[in-house]
Amino acid sequence: MTTILWLKALHVCFMVAWFAGIFYLPRLFVNHAESENQAVSEQLKGMEKRLLYFVTPFALLTFIFGFALMYQYGYAWFVASKWLHIKITLVLILFIYHGYCFKLVKDFRLDKNTRSGKFYRIFNEVPVLILFAVVFLVYLKPM
Repeated sequence: MTTILWLKALHVCFMVAWFAGIFYLPRLFVNHAESENQAVSEQLKGMEKRLLYFVTPFALLTFIFGFALMYQYGYAWFVASKWLHIKITLVLILFIYHGYCFKLVKDFRLDKNTRSGKFYRIFNEVPVLILFAVVFLVYLKPM
């Protein structure tokens, strides 16, 4: 049981670090999309790239420790935990979101962004909704 507790703690720590970055990055996109100052735009390009590359290892470690947890609990538990299948689907969507952020960072770097600050404000809500759903699934285990 001690192994599972360590894995849970590490999984949650890296998840929190990942979400901190994935919440902040779209806020940088909002500022970048609304900026008309070239110097500010250049500074934001650097901030976006550094933040995305900084939080990506946290995403990978979240996945690794989550997978290790599933392995520790075993196959029978995995099959019986329907809530977990929904959680994994939501996490997969979050990884797609994270990957899309690489495209957005590249678009901004190449000055090819065509989206508004309003789009990025809405875009910023996606991980919030996923986080809420995942937390409720993990703690309530409705199925």
